[in-house]
Amino acid sequence: MILTETKERVRFLKFATVGAIGSVIDFGVMNYLSHFFDMRLVLAGTISFMCAVTSNFLFNRYWTYPDSRSRHVLHQLGMFFLVNAAGITIRIPILHYGEPPLAGAFKNLGHLSNAFAEALARNATLAMAVGVVMIWNFFINRYWTYNDVD
Repeated sequence: MILTETKERVRFLKFATVGAIGSVIDFGVMNYLSHFFDMRLVLAGTISFMCAVTSNFLFNRYWTYPDSRSRHVLHQLGMFFLVNAAGITIRIPILHYGEPPLAGAFKNLGHLSNAFAEALARNATLAMAVGVVMIWNFFINRYWTYNDVD
């Protein structure tokens, strides 16, 4: 397995750290857009995803995989973007179908306001989507986008 080597475990931890930073960006932008601009979750989540992808690419290229320089930065960004575009096709159905039942569950708790229950549902749904897509992104990026490193 890939994570049995120390070097790969370190890369995975760096990738996860970059992902955590990207998640803060993702959640922050999504909450900002949905709260202040009343955007629906799928649109706000798509915009926030693009912001996080840009940040993640830069951190991964220069910190997680600094030895990955055999491709021009724009070529590698294109590859990274394609992996993440596939990731968004995983993410959007989770956002679309996951939020309504969670919102209903949070509203049924009774002691939460509707606005707070909806905010919790948006964030819980986004957290699920981020977790699933992170696993996809790590393995596909490692074996395709950054396959030029030992």
